[in-house]
Amino acid sequence: MTTPQRLGSVVQVRPECIEEYCRLHADTWPEVLAQNSDSNLKNYNIFLRKLPDGNHYLFSYLEYWGEDFAADMKNMADNEVVQKWWDLCKPMHIPFEDRAEGEWWASMECVFFQE
Repeated sequence: MTTPQRLGSVVQVRPECIEEYCRLHADTWPEVLAQNSDSNLKNYNIFLRKLPDGNHYLFSYLEYWGEDFAADMKNMADNEVVQKWWDLCKPMHIPFEDRAEGEWWASMECVFFQE
């Protein structure tokens, strides 16, 4: 693949969980990082922002460099360590009610990209 699939997503984070969420991600488990790489994910970023509605949101950006996104995401979901990581992180989130079926973080549309 010569150009990646660029993906952005968003989820609300519980205010009482922000410190713990940031702490966890400051010391992400090596097995989780390895699975991200094995699943052809690069340049994975998560940003935190409190918006004027008073809620805190996490915005992610990543690049997918593989050939079969569904298969790579299934391999990630089947990883027991990743499942344990998600078991820690998911209770800290408040997913959007209008997200697509099967999503936890709601997808965002890329409207601009400059290299």
